[in-house]
Amino acid sequence: MNYTATITWQKQPAEEFEKGRYSRVHQWAFDGGMKIAASSSPTVVPVPMSDASLIDPEEAFLASLSSCHLLFFLSIAAKKKLIIEKYEDHVQGTMGENEDGKMAMLTATLNPVIIFSGENRPSAETIRQIHELAHASCYIANSVKTKIEIITN
Repeated sequence: MNYTATITWQKQPAEEFEKGRYSRVHQWAFDGGMKIAASSSPTVVPVPMSDASLIDPEEAFLASLSSCHLLFFLSIAAKKKLIIEKYEDHVQGTMGENEDGKMAMLTATLNPVIIFSGENRPSAETIRQIHELAHASCYIANSVKTKIEIITN
């Protein structure tokens, strides 16, 4: 399986690129036609060279981890005949220096809140087990060094 995206940035005429005075706003385009405006994080490159209203790579990384976990969690729950009405995750990440002295996303904490319905309600232990299976199955989690924690209630 192969996946693609096209990332495009264009220098604006008045920008002083060689002096580092240029916008970091760029576009992500995906195979299904979706286009997303992106920027560097304003915590990394200050405004006005970054646009805080746009998605940045660090946020996208966390969203990717959370989304992958969500999709596997839903699949496993459905196979167990559980009904999920809503799944919402407020994922948080911590950047810092890794063991190689490089900046990296050191931790990602998933904080999913899941609303079940129907007669077949899972126990806290069953929910924990589904999270473990989802984490072990997640392609993105299996691809990174980031320590990933899942908070279950």
